[in-house]
Amino acid sequence: MSYAHKTMKSPIGELTLVGSKKGLVAILWEDDSPLRVRIDIGPKEARHPVLVETERQLNEYFAGMRKEFSVPLDFVTGTPFQQQVWRALLGIPFGETRSYSDLARQIGRPKAVRAVGAANGKNPISIIGPCHRVIGSSGKLTGYAGGLAAKALLLQLEGVTGSALDNG
Repeated sequence: MSYAHKTMKSPIGELTLVGSKKGLVAILWEDDSPLRVRIDIGPKEARHPVLVETERQLNEYFAGMRKEFSVPLDFVTGTPFQQQVWRALLGIPFGETRSYSDLARQIGRPKAVRAVGAANGKNPISIIGPCHRVIGSSGKLTGYAGGLAAKALLLQLEGVTGSALDNG
């Protein structure tokens, strides 16, 4: 499968959007480790229709004008378990959070909390696959590929308040 990419500026740094003919493949962070999402991002293609639409929807989200995304997603990386976790992320509503433990129960693997956390960390479609909405069981922010400051900003943008943001 061939991919194309484009970059965009955002309030949380430059993002690299990667797409295929089927949909959005990845949203990568400015200082993302190439080991986190192992994918050849392909050539730069500023007019790729999936990427143009993704940038438009992300800009609306950052401006507070969008709560749901309608970009087609193309999960091409990850194990079946990881993909199950990533699809479960899509069910976390805007402005709400879940714990890793909640997600593990949701997918029918209540003892797989650490594995859910590891899968969450490898989510290739950050923001749209809202891994920022997953917090520790204590209610505090925990690791995030884009950094805890970015996680806190995304949650604040969505109106999340309380102890989760105290350590962001």
